Amino acid sequence: MPGSPPDGEPVPPDGRLEPAALAQLGAAPLGFYVHVPFCATRCGYCDFNTYTAAELGGGASRASYARLAIDEVRLARKVLGAGAPEVSTVFFGGGTPTLLPPSDLAAILAAIKTEFGMATDAEVTTEANPESVDQRALEDLRAGGFTRISLGMQSAAEHVLRVLDRSHSPGRAEQCVAWARAAGFAHVSLDLIYGTPGESAQDWERSVRQAIGTGPDHISAYALIVEEGTKLAARVKRGELAQPDDDAMADRYLAADEMLGAAGLAWYEISNWAAGPGSACRHNLLYWAGGNWWGIGPGAHRHVGGMRWWNVRHPAAYAGKIADGISPGQGREVLSSAQRSTEQIMLATRLATGCPLSVLGAAGRRGAASAVTDGLADPAAFAAGRLVLTTAGRLLADAVIRGLTE
Repeated sequence: MPGSPPDGEPVPPDGRLEPAALAQLGAAPLGFYVHVPFCATRCGYCDFNTYTAAELGGGASRASYARLAIDEVRLARKVLGAGAPEVSTVFFGGGTPTLLPPSDLAAILAAIKTEFGMATDAEVTTEANPESVDQRALEDLRAGGFTRISLGMQSAAEHVLRVLDRSHSPGRAEQCVAWARAAGFAHVSLDLIYGTPGESAQDWERSVRQAIGTGPDHISAYALIVEEGTKLAARVKRGELAQPDDDAMADRYLAADEMLGAAGLAWYEISNWAAGPGSACRHNLLYWAGGNWWGIGPGAHRHVGGMRWWNVRHPAAYAGKIADGISPGQGREVLSSAQRSTEQIMLATRLATGCPLSVLGAAGRRGAASAVTDGLADPAAFAAGRLVLTTAGRLLADAVIRGLTE
């Protein structure tokens, strides 16, 4: 199954963590991720753990979901105990979180605040599809404590949206940005996808320019990946659609980087650009910096102090465990020091701040030096003790990272 987690070891019914993991809880910021697994329709390229109404079956529903999520928040309070710091970031993702009423999302957020406390400058984000929100919904979300909205624009070309099975019309995302600003959202992000079969260079340039023109302070641009088991993969296999072209996708990335940079949006992670440090997604930075987070919902992952664990995937199974008063965890693993080091290198290298050379072994340092020689890493940063990718290095980041970790 695409996206399936590793087997791991069983999670205790009460969800308790090892003392060694809990001891590290206060050493890093704490975030919450709330997975809302519902979608109105399934996009052809998506292999996320999401369900349409027809796929849910019995035992789970949108109407009961907020109550279940709040029960898991209370479980998190019991498991993490008194050593948990107040929450610095919350991110609602999916799926389509905004298929739930704003009052349900606000109630889950309020439970997190009640149980853990929230930092005064906490970042609270929800993803939204443009067709799933209107002006009133955005006003209600802002009043409910949300500080940031991330809208799935994907493209400004109608034929590209059709290939992606996106149901919103071109221009809807732009209208949503205007509504979000009017509702008082200081931070608005747009997601774009490049490399869709049939997308031209002109289509992509128009999409990026229209996204910039709406005035967001954050834009994400992701290369389309044809995931096994998806409708898109089946269409490519049958020859109905062409496989995305690597050279064309590299050209799309470079074009986006140039246009975004000219508009004052600087890259801070390979696929993310922001209008200054205050506009970067702090929740994602928490992941990339190896922070601690609790994932709420079916299939959601968590990490505390080198222990990683994940929930059962289907909403009905999740609902059953919550109703029985036991942890919805399916499996867990304790990361070795070598695994944690490798992950740190992989994640830090994707950031504009780069990877400290001090965390690399001898082979990794040789790999870093080779990256500089090959024009894939910045020589001045290297001399200052960090591995920072050049533009060419960002295109070949996976190869650079292999050279640092093998």
